[in-house]
Amino acid sequence: MSLCIFDLDNTLIGGDSDYLWGEYLVEIGVLSEEVYRQKNDAFYEDYKQGRLDIYKFLAFALEPLATHPLPDLLSWREDFIARKIRPILLPRAAELIARNRAEGRRLLIITATNRFVTEPIAKLLEIDELIATDPEFDGAAYTGRPEGIPCYAEGKVTRLDAWLKARALDLQDSRFYSDSHNDLPLLEKVTEPVAVDPDDRLRETAKVRGWPIISLRD
Repeated sequence: MSLCIFDLDNTLIGGDSDYLWGEYLVEIGVLSEEVYRQKNDAFYEDYKQGRLDIYKFLAFALEPLATHPLPDLLSWREDFIARKIRPILLPRAAELIARNRAEGRRLLIITATNRFVTEPIAKLLEIDELIATDPEFDGAAYTGRPEGIPCYAEGKVTRLDAWLKARALDLQDSRFYSDSHNDLPLLEKVTEPVAVDPDDRLRETAKVRGWPIISLRD
């Protein structure tokens, strides 16, 4: 079966769920605005510039999961999805997903954002299969550390390779939609790379290489 892979943030949704989760926690008073927002903005800028230290970022981003009770986290997440994610769903993204599904492709989301945040978003988009950065869980609570290889940049390729091997699949006749130059390692591996509302670096690369460039924004 042909595989259709989607990046999530700023591709299928009109924003960055990782960044928005941090902003949401500041807004509801769980995190300090003065301390957290400044660091969150700095890490997001590093991501956009392609210089993000993923392990330093995860130590920062996963800390709230380790310092609050799971019932509170789940309640906040539900409210977050309703208030921050549903408003940035893109009708054209839903159409793109439906079109690839109608073509008989197997659908997969691959994202650097952690699974706690992204799993309900994947369900909202009606895509069952998700590869995300996994926050470590000790059976009762999150530890604040990542489990395994973070799903970022070259790590996306490593994680996808393991996923494919476990299912006896390959990237023959594969398609990948992404907005970010950070995803170039994976875009270069698939049969059909597609730039979606790309950042400047990815747009220039796509033009040089003749990759399709599309927009899902109104």
